[in-house]
Amino acid sequence: MTVPRAADPHDPLAPFRSRDYRLFSVFILATGLIERSQGVAIGWDLYERTGSALALGWVGLAQFVPVILLFLPAGQLADLVDRRRVAALSMAIWAAGSVLLAAASLLGAAPGWIYVAVICVGAGQVLNRPARDALLPQLLPPETVGRALAWNASLFQFASIVGPVAAGLLIAATGTATAVYLAALALAAVAAGAVMLIRRRRIERQERPRSPRDLLAGLVHVWHTRTILGVISLDLFAVLFGGVTALLPVFAKDILQVGPTGLGWLTSAPAIGALAMSIAQGAMRPFRHAGVAFVWSVAGFGAAIVVFGLSPWFWLSLAALVVAGALDNVSVVIRATVVQLHTPDALRGRVSAVNRVFISSSNELGAFESGLLAALTSPVFTAVFGGVATIAFVLGALRLFPEVRRIGRLGR
Repeated sequence: MTVPRAADPHDPLAPFRSRDYRLFSVFILATGLIERSQGVAIGWDLYERTGSALALGWVGLAQFVPVILLFLPAGQLADLVDRRRVAALSMAIWAAGSVLLAAASLLGAAPGWIYVAVICVGAGQVLNRPARDALLPQLLPPETVGRALAWNASLFQFASIVGPVAAGLLIAATGTATAVYLAALALAAVAAGAVMLIRRRRIERQERPRSPRDLLAGLVHVWHTRTILGVISLDLFAVLFGGVTALLPVFAKDILQVGPTGLGWLTSAPAIGALAMSIAQGAMRPFRHAGVAFVWSVAGFGAAIVVFGLSPWFWLSLAALVVAGALDNVSVVIRATVVQLHTPDALRGRVSAVNRVFISSSNELGAFESGLLAALTSPVFTAVFGGVATIAFVLGALRLFPEVRRIGRLGR
């Protein structure tokens, strides 16, 4: 593999000195805009048709189906095939799901077709993420990978602000989610073009012959690397119970009564906090005690979700989600840096796939858990319970994974 040229580790813009990273950043931005705008459109579309919190929960389960079926082969593919081509293929599959969503919206098809489209979109995302995560360390010298991950988070959070707000405005203006789905289709073409313009790099291969056990190598590496297992496990349970994204259409329409435009702002609020925090992390030196920062950020995230659940005011709900997003960004960057720096290149695709299973488990299964619990109790109870449970899991994880608390300075 071509080793990237050394860069000044204290230069905040060091990753952007690379042409390939600039193209990679376009890819990150486009995929982020698709993901976040589609999420708003799908949630509003379904809740308008069904009026059911449980229907929103089923979206999370539909997204999780391709994760379970494809995460192992997706990781293996990212370690065997040109990662640019895998990423471009993922965008083609994602685009097919966007076409189906647009058709279902335009024709007023039964809600079941939305779930089919969500499964297709989810398949594209499963292929996308291991290839994307494994490609980044090939583009830059090791001393700037942590900073690049922080900038990646900034780009994604910028997309997470613009995408939902634009989606909410489009839905309010047109009365339908169709325009959002068509915009996602165009962005998929941009993302595929950008990633294919990146120069091809050889993947480091294992010298021994491949065997069926290689498919599980990522799982084995995570299981035996306690630091990685600790950070992704703690993040999993925090978002599994503390995430409220799936219920935002309910809060926007029935509790806070702010409509699709308000839904766009509520969905963007965590990204506003995360963007501010990720820019700060990209510009400053890494935490001296990253493990302690990780633990406090997850606990603070849980507390912010409790405030959101109890708030009867739109401005306070918005502020609580901004704080939650800022704290979540701290844990996301630390977790991603730990995973990248504790994984050899030959395993990065498979380990990234395992990492994404943990993330998808928390996001998608968390959405299902939120929808189901809200249907059985109430959205307010679900949010408050989730925040309290997150804090409880942090306390338990400190005993189960003491290695996390001992993580020091990362990357440089």
